[in-house]
Amino acid sequence: MNKIWAARLPASSRGLAQRLHWCARGLTVAVLSQIGSLVLFTVMVVTLASLVVGVGFLVLPVVMIAVRGLANFHRRTAEEWSGVPIETPYRPTDSNDPYDTAGSVTHCRQLLSDPATWRDFLWTLLDTPVGLILGLLPASFVAYGLNGMFVTPLLWESMGPHWGFGAIWFITDQTEANLAIPQGMLFVVLGLLISPSLARLHIRFNRLLLSPTRNARLTLRVERLTETRSETMESQAAELRRIERDLHDGAQARLVSLGMSLGLADTLLESNPAMVRKLLADAVESSSQALTELRDLVRGIHPPVLAERGLDGAVRALAVSLAVPVEVQIDLPSRPQLPVESAVYFVIAEALTNITKHSGAGRASVRLWYAGGKLRAQVGDDGRGGADAEGGSGLRGLQRRLAAFDGELAISSPTGGPTLVTMELPCAL
Repeated sequence: MNKIWAARLPASSRGLAQRLHWCARGLTVAVLSQIGSLVLFTVMVVTLASLVVGVGFLVLPVVMIAVRGLANFHRRTAEEWSGVPIETPYRPTDSNDPYDTAGSVTHCRQLLSDPATWRDFLWTLLDTPVGLILGLLPASFVAYGLNGMFVTPLLWESMGPHWGFGAIWFITDQTEANLAIPQGMLFVVLGLLISPSLARLHIRFNRLLLSPTRNARLTLRVERLTETRSETMESQAAELRRIERDLHDGAQARLVSLGMSLGLADTLLESNPAMVRKLLADAVESSSQALTELRDLVRGIHPPVLAERGLDGAVRALAVSLAVPVEVQIDLPSRPQLPVESAVYFVIAEALTNITKHSGAGRASVRLWYAGGKLRAQVGDDGRGGADAEGGSGLRGLQRRLAAFDGELAISSPTGGPTLVTMELPCAL
C-alpha cells in the first residue's frame, strides 16, 4: 500500500519522502547503536570477565544469542536497504539451545574459538560511536534547520542572546533572527542530502565487520560441501535402492514370468496347441509390459525428451502435460552441462507436480534463464501457499539434489499464496 501511495506522488515529493525515510532509518541506527550495541558490549565485557569465576559459562551462550540476533538484524536491514546481502559467518555449534548446554565448557569454547564472536565484539564497541554519528547527524541537521526556520524568528527574545537554536551567529535583534530562516533551510536541505549517503556508509561499516572473512568463508564452504556430499551420497543410495526395487518388482518379475510361459509353451507345443497360443499371447503381453516399465524406469533416470530436445523443449513438454495452465518463459543461449540439465529438469518437474497435488492453484508459471555464470529458474503458482521444505512436500529432496551441484533453492510461500520456488546453480553452457 505504501508503494502504491508513493507511486502516485509527484517525482519531487517521492524524492523528499525517500530522503525523510532515510533520516528515519538513521534515527533507528542511532537508537540501536546506543540501546543495542552499547548495552551488549557492556554485557559481553562483564560476561567475559566472569568466565574466570565460572559464572560466565552459564551466561555466555545466552549473551551470544542476543549479540548474534542484533547482528543478524543489521544484516537483514542492510540487505533490505541496499539490496546487497551480508552473509552469516558463524560456525555451527553442538547446540543452539543455551538452556541445555549453559553449563557446558565445550559449548562456550566453541563460541569463543569462532572468529565471528570476536568480530561481533569489536563491532558492538565501534558501532556505539559510529552508529550514533552516522545515524543521528542527518536528523540533527533537519531538526536544527526546522528550529531555525520556525522557532528562532518567533521566540528569539524569550531565549535571550545566543548562537544556537537555529542560528550560527549571535542574535541580538529581529533582523538577525530572521536570517535564521534561510540558514535553517540550508541545514534541512543538507540533512536530507547526506542522509542516504551516511546510511549507506553505515551499511559498508557493518559489511566490513559482520561479513565472514576469507578464511571463514573457506571454512564454511568446506563444512557446507561436507554436509551436501553426505546428503548427496544418501540421496544416491536411496535412488539406487529405488531402481533396484523397481527392477525387481517390475521388469524382472515380468521377464521371469515370460520365461516360464515360453518354457511351458515348449512343453505343450505338440500336445495342446491351443494352450500354447494362449501362453504365447500372455508372453507377448508380458514382454510389452516389461518394455513399458523399463522405458518408465529409464525416463526416471534420464528422460528421452531431455536428451532429444534439451532443457528448453523438455520443460515446455512438462508444462503442456500439466493439468494446470502453465506460462513458460525460457531464455537460454545454449544447453548447460548434461548433469546440471538433468538436475534442473527433475527439480522443475517435482515442483510442478507439487503444484498439481498440493497447491490448489489455477495457474502456474515457469521461468528459466542464464545470467552471471548461473542457471536460474523460478516456478510459481497462485495457490493456497504454506509450502515448507520441512513439511514433507518433497522440497527438501529438491534442495539435496541441487546441493550436489553447489546450487541453492529458496521458497517463498506465505499462507494464502502465492508460492515461488527459486533455484540457481553455477554452471557453464
